[in-house]
Amino acid sequence: MVCNIKFGTDGWRGVIADDFTFENVGLVSSATREQFLEDLKQNKNLKNLVYVGYDRRFLGREFGEHVAGILSRNGLSVNLYDTDVPTPMVSYDVKKNNAVGGIVITASHNPAHFSGFKIKTPDGCSASKEYTNKIELRLSSVGANQCVRPNMQQQENNFNLIPPSQDYMDYIRSTIDLNKLKDLNETIIVDSMHGTGGDYVERFLKGTKLKVKTIRSEKDVNFGGINPEPMMPQLKPLCDEVIKNNALIGLATDGDADRVGAVDEKGEYLTTHKLLAILLYFLVEKKKLSGGVVLTVSQSVLVKRMAKKYGFKIYEVPVGFKNIAELMLKEDILIGAEESNGIGCKLCYIPERDGILNSLLLLEAITAFNMKPGKLVEKLHNEFGSFYYERTDIHIPSPQMGKDFVEKLKKSPPKEINNLKVENIQTIDGVKLLLEDESWLLFRASGTEPLLRIYSEAQTRDDVLKNLRLGEKLLTPKVSSRGA
Repeated sequence: MVCNIKFGTDGWRGVIADDFTFENVGLVSSATREQFLEDLKQNKNLKNLVYVGYDRRFLGREFGEHVAGILSRNGLSVNLYDTDVPTPMVSYDVKKNNAVGGIVITASHNPAHFSGFKIKTPDGCSASKEYTNKIELRLSSVGANQCVRPNMQQQENNFNLIPPSQDYMDYIRSTIDLNKLKDLNETIIVDSMHGTGGDYVERFLKGTKLKVKTIRSEKDVNFGGINPEPMMPQLKPLCDEVIKNNALIGLATDGDADRVGAVDEKGEYLTTHKLLAILLYFLVEKKKLSGGVVLTVSQSVLVKRMAKKYGFKIYEVPVGFKNIAELMLKEDILIGAEESNGIGCKLCYIPERDGILNSLLLLEAITAFNMKPGKLVEKLHNEFGSFYYERTDIHIPSPQMGKDFVEKLKKSPPKEINNLKVENIQTIDGVKLLLEDESWLLFRASGTEPLLRIYSEAQTRDDVLKNLRLGEKLLTPKVSSRGA
């Protein structure tokens, strides 16, 4: 029986042993197999090959074997990695080898009791909504006998076991200018958050004068009791290690290593807004690259100002990296980013996120400017203006309540926020109130969780906090009356 199988912004996710079961994973695998076979019929240029990877979550390997076994029935050739690997590695192998697709068993930065099913298309990107809709339509026609978990000791495997991709490793080495890093006599701290990032960054930097210390690199299916999301407060241990070791920078990757986080030399968290500004500055000023800049609605005014100065076209899209990837496939895009630590740029092999590549690219950037990351951010603020950003997540009685609140706000928005006129209203994803001094306040309702997310950016930290408090007040009466 199909139960709670619905694809979101990047795959299907569910609670292990609740809706994320071997039966349901088998159903999704069978439906995906049928779609891959159809894709091969429609496009003779694609290779009959599927890559299957998995992260370090509970039963990750077992779910990966289950998926590989089902996909390999009826003629699909399947390569299953013999250990957990970063999601970007699967994406790279799929594209390089012109495979019909890839599957990664991962819930990315979600809590440890979740797992997930990510589909990678031949270009290495996450499957689009249109593509996953096809998978969902096929679910009802999949026979239950096709998705029963086999006894792995009794069944002869029809898939190939392969080691982590050396091609991916070689690509990273050819993209990052490691020669410029080899004489850098500094300490850096890497935090893998117990995810598949492991010690990859440290391995790439082996042979340089850099003193690299990796924390939380060992496998822990519970991620040390936190969500493996490279932002505060989860990065407090990284902040402490940077201060303790007088490090140049702290770098972090999430549960499946496609997102990047960072901490400056003072142990202060660098938001994705600041990381994007640093990388854009580096790609233009040092790499001499150009192209469009793609931002999700929760991204920074600072980066918009930079793009305007360089004469680059600015695209603004709904939250979700797949919206950025779609543009990167169609247009000449230099860089794109979402607020939740996902960054992709022209140097990447695919229009996708890669936390390992971006960690090394950030290190190369601050080295190229011969500045500590905090000082480099100060330089950008001096040149383009200071902007500060925060987000708060409000727990509400139901997901529908959040949607209703956002819809009401669209129809009756406030005319001013903290004595600043609301000059424009953007509704491509939630409701974004654009104020007269370029600051903004954004409301987005989660589609699956009882959460309302409120975002703000302003020219001072105090103004950001004031905006967030006002946003909460707009919602609070609704929460109180509904909860009474």
